[in-house]
Amino acid sequence: MKVAGPVAAVMTADWAEHRFKLVQLRTAAFVDEQGVPPEIEMDSEDAGCHHLLALLGEEAVGAARLLADGRIGRLAVLKPHRGCGIGVRLLRASVALAESLGMKNLYLHAQVQTLEFYRREGFVDDGDAFIEAGIRHQNMCRSLL
Repeated sequence: MKVAGPVAAVMTADWAEHRFKLVQLRTAAFVDEQGVPPEIEMDSEDAGCHHLLALLGEEAVGAARLLADGRIGRLAVLKPHRGCGIGVRLLRASVALAESLGMKNLYLHAQVQTLEFYRREGFVDDGDAFIEAGIRHQNMCRSLL
């Protein structure tokens, strides 16, 4: 793991208040870098989700969201800040938020190149791999009981 100077602060984010930063970050990570169509990346779920934002000062460097059904998604860290522990902090904050909301089970769609990252945090493969937004994914789940 590389060291990135100051540690990113992870905070809960309100979609209405932080929308610009969340959209800008996710567009850079998913649309620009990975070719995900913008109409798939930003969806009707965003307004009703719990969002998390990782900040270095005022700069948004990572994000994640938690849906009411226990799905963690849109976990992204900007390329220059990867490998510094920001993704793990966002994932752990998402799990902690889910626990505080009384959720019992979490799931996510992991890009196959990130499976070990999620496995280290207690998520297990669930079913067969599939294609989502043109990228190979694996459903994963974790019990909070």
